[in-house]
Amino acid sequence: MARLTGAQPVATRRWGCAAAAFLLLLLTVQAAQKADLSGDATAATINHSLTLLQRLQELLQNGNGSDSVLRVRTAASDEAKVFHTHQLLLSLQSEVFESLLHNQSVVTLHEPPETAALFEKFIRYLYCGGVSILLHQAIPMHQLASKYRVWGLQRGVADYMKTHLASESSQGHVVGWYHYAVRIGDAALQESCLQFLAWNLSAVLGSAEWGSVSVELLLLLLERSDLVLHSELELYTAVEGWLSRRQPEGPVAERVLRAIRYPMIAPSQLFRLQAQSAVLARHYSAVQDLLFQAFQFHAASPLHFAKYFDVNCSMFLPRNYLASSWGSQWVINNPARDDRSTSFQTQLGPSSHDAGKRVTWNVLFSPRWLPVSLRPVYSDSVSGAVQPVRIEDGRPRLVITPAMSSPDFAGVSFQKTVLVGVRQQGRVLVKHAYSFHQSSDETADFLAHADLQKRTSEYLIDNSLHLHIIIKPVYHSLIKVKK
Repeated sequence: MARLTGAQPVATRRWGCAAAAFLLLLLTVQAAQKADLSGDATAATINHSLTLLQRLQELLQNGNGSDSVLRVRTAASDEAKVFHTHQLLLSLQSEVFESLLHNQSVVTLHEPPETAALFEKFIRYLYCGGVSILLHQAIPMHQLASKYRVWGLQRGVADYMKTHLASESSQGHVVGWYHYAVRIGDAALQESCLQFLAWNLSAVLGSAEWGSVSVELLLLLLERSDLVLHSELELYTAVEGWLSRRQPEGPVAERVLRAIRYPMIAPSQLFRLQAQSAVLARHYSAVQDLLFQAFQFHAASPLHFAKYFDVNCSMFLPRNYLASSWGSQWVINNPARDDRSTSFQTQLGPSSHDAGKRVTWNVLFSPRWLPVSLRPVYSDSVSGAVQPVRIEDGRPRLVITPAMSSPDFAGVSFQKTVLVGVRQQGRVLVKHAYSFHQSSDETADFLAHADLQKRTSEYLIDNSLHLHIIIKPVYHSLIKVKK
């Protein structure tokens, strides 16, 4: 702990500069030794870096040889936290501190309470190159790193946020991290948060952070077809709750309601919404045309409907629905052992006209399928010799094919999506989603980077592979009828 208040026993400025200079010299010598010893079989490295880090921690803790003082103040308090530091060490890590301490030894810094609370951790990082943080500390630590231009810490916190999206917190954090990423212009973090929210939307809809979703984020989510949730009705119910709490202006509410895919909701449920939803009643005129079109979609055969209306748009494209009508969960125990197969049925399409029609799907999983280039071949040079093939040369393979063909398939194609669930922080969440079209039986990159041979693989839950296979019927126009 750095001493925060009271008088500090201060040694000479010369001692502090000498210590920092010694650190620089030591690092330079270590780098030179490493270069000199490369390629020598007798080379050895004597590494006392941990001892050096301990000495640097003591240097900060005791204030020995301090030649600069940082006073951190907040608007909420009259007291200042005082840090006795060493100018050269701070300047090495931060060009901002180098400028601030150039002609003065005492600097007063003004910080909001959330960053002031972490300032001691931040200073310790500058001395030791390491820091431990919690979920709620990520944003203020990133703000400190950005403000004082400590680029290594800034990247480290951003990476921490990307790898801890699935961590569980009482109030949720991914929505807040997304909004922060937008403010600072971090496109990579923004996309990571958005993808996590899309693939795990059902978990978010029932959490405390759903109410903190901004209008912009909500509209971005609603326009996506890769949302993973139980049904479109579940999405409408969550949106209705969001509108009731936030009470946005009329045009905003209408944009949100028009992003719901009403043809994906059964007619009986649409009738109930018209009769019971206060939000829908308030904005009925803005979505009346969409509701009427949804009823028409359910009343006619999709092939006939497609002659008069454009079905090649998002309104008629299912999202990744987890309901049993659109797919099946498949838990493969010990997936590294041998090939497996299963079958399931889905509804032909979301239209009520197709409600009683089913399509049977056959699925084959192979843990070590070999591409043609790696398959064993016989050699002419040695009779009967076969090129050795290692197990690790193979890769997981998943093949999904319809077990039947039918005239009903006219005007309908199928997009296949495979969700891979993982356990993170005690929760089962979607880590990957693979999608491929009807013309392909499989996706080339399925679990390409997964090591299913290891029981500790992040893709396994209790040594089992958790998949959810979704079939998305996509209608397309065949013949246009002039209106």
